[in-house]
Formats: sequence, structure tokens, C-alpha cells
Amino acid sequence: MALAKITLHDFRNHAASELRETAQFNLLVGENGAGKTNVLEALSLLAPGRGLRRASAETLARNNAGEDEPRGFAVGASLVEQGQVSARLGTYTLPDRPTRRLVRINGADASASALSEWLALAWLTPAMDGLFTDSAGARRRFVDRMALAIEPGHARAVARLETALRERNRLLEERGDARWLDAIEMQAAQHGSDVARVRGQLIARLVDELSALPSEPFARPLLTYRPGGPGDEDGLRAELARSRGRDRAAGRALTGPHRDELEVHMAHADGSRGQPAAASSTGEQKAMLIAITLAHTAIAAAGRPSVLLLDEVAAHLDPVRREALFARLRAGRAQVWLTGTEMAPFAAIADEAAVWRVSGGTLERV
Repeated sequence: MALAKITLHDFRNHAASELRETAQFNLLVGENGAGKTNVLEALSLLAPGRGLRRASAETLARNNAGEDEPRGFAVGASLVEQGQVSARLGTYTLPDRPTRRLVRINGADASASALSEWLALAWLTPAMDGLFTDSAGARRRFVDRMALAIEPGHARAVARLETALRERNRLLEERGDARWLDAIEMQAAQHGSDVARVRGQLIARLVDELSALPSEPFARPLLTYRPGGPGDEDGLRAELARSRGRDRAAGRALTGPHRDELEVHMAHADGSRGQPAAASSTGEQKAMLIAITLAHTAIAAAGRPSVLLLDEVAAHLDPVRREALFARLRAGRAQVWLTGTEMAPFAAIADEAAVWRVSGGTLERV
């Protein structure tokens, strides 16, 4: 078990919701718009970043009609390991600072990046179904989110790389002092090499994990990491220095980890590369995305408490794939949270799951 005694205060449409006596499988059942995904989003904020909807902090607090005063929100949970509470995690905003999300761990102020040192979080939502046809940037964000499972400091390295590249772009545009450019490119190369290393390690581990899985009933994807430039610090620093004129004309850096790409292909029965995921059917893309998520969850659960959030996944699978999904999740170490509009798709796990009926932002234990 990973999370227990979860509380939501003034979050989305939840005024005051609490979930106790959680299990490995946790089901949130209710009509569309009842607030099921809001619970998953709240849990996703117990990790660095902007959560599964990538929403800005000021949009998360509950807003009552007719209220002019700003309102903050709070999400908290106990982290349980081997039956004992090992940590208390929380995140919140204040009414007078609604745009700044704050974090507390064991009652003390902490950085958002520190959350990943305690808990590995992953999710799969309907909005992610278009990942393979989306931009390379969307796939980089997907990789970076997964990378936190093997390197909690990865989010910090990504943020520092982006900051260094923005400063370099500014200096190039203003034709700043070459010594300042040398210094900022040194920072970009240092953080960039860290980012590239962790991404490469993650993809390699996913490839190994996926190769051990049967190709049925889920499609087995083949993953390839395509670096956007030299992966070592010295090579990246030298390339940035060589490309200043080109980058000044382009208005951006054309070399570096910010140009990385994750290529995904279907695997044939013999393991050879098939068609690109972007050209596959919607069902095949969904199956590959589930396979990647399961492989990542297995990696994440090997390091620290792991939580997997699955929004409206079971209803879109046929009975064979649904049973296979539950079997894999049951055999894993992650705590799983699932949403659905009815109980029927969850019949195979209903007896072992903690179930809540969700309606209008309220929760009722079934």
C-alpha cells in the first residue's frame, strides 16, 4: 500500500473529501462530471509538476458562485509502507497567493521536487491517447515524467536546462559578451548532459522491461531514443559554441536535449520493427501506451512506493485485455486508482478493491 487517509479541501468540486482504508485497487465510480478525475488530479499533485491536467495552480481551488474572495486548496495524504506511516505529504495554495503551489512534507516546508524522493507517481488518461501523433515536446514531457521514477532530481535538471537556454537565447539576441555566453553554455551543457543521461537510461530500462512482456494481449512497442545533440557535457558545450551564429538567426538553440525525440514503433511477432505508432490504429496506439505504462510502473515500483492513476481505462478495453490488465496490476507492487462510470468493467477486482461512489464532489464508501 502507498497512500492512505487522503484529504481534499476546496479542490475543484470537492469541498471536503476524505478517503480512508485504501487498498491496492481503489475504484472511483460515478457519472461524468461527478469529480472522479478530480481525485486523480489531486493525487497527481503529490509529485513535481502541474499534475495530470497540467493546470495552473490558480484554477484548482473550488470556486463558489457569487464569491469574490480568492480561495486556496489543500491536498494531503499519508504515505504507508509495510503497514506504518512513513511520511505525510501535502500541497496547497494560499488565498492571497493562488498562483503559487506550496509543498509540505512531514509538517515542514519543502520543494515540489522533493516529493519524488518519497513517491513515484504515473498516470494514464484519455487526453494522452494522442501522444504518438502529438508534438515531440509532448513526448519529451512524457519521458521526463517517467524519468522521475529513476532519478528524483531529473525535474530540477530539466528546469535548469530550460532556464539556461532561455538566457542563452537572450544573450545571442542582444549580442552579449562572449564570456557570459561561455558561462551560460557551460551551465546548459552540464544540465543538458544530466537530462540526456537520465532519459537514455530510462528508455533503455523500458526497452528491457517491454522485451520481457508477452506481445499479447497488448501490443508490444519498440522504443528508440533519438538525442537532439551530443549527450556528453564537453561535446554539448562545444556544439553550442560552434552554433551561435546559426542559433542567433533561428532565434533558438537547434542542438541539445530540448530537441530529443522518442520514436515508437509496433513490434512484429518476431520482435522486428513494424509501422510507426503514429500510423497505427487508435486501438493499437492505446494498447502500446498501456504497455509502456505497465513497464514504467514495474520500474517505478522497484525503487520506492509507487502509485498508478488510470482514468477511464477499463471501459475502453475488451474483456480479454481488461482481465490481462488487472492480472498484471495485481502482480505488481503499485497502488492503483481507477475511475469508471459503472462497476461492471471492474467485476474481476470488485471483491478486493476499495470502492467509492462519487457524486457532485462528494465521496461515499461502498
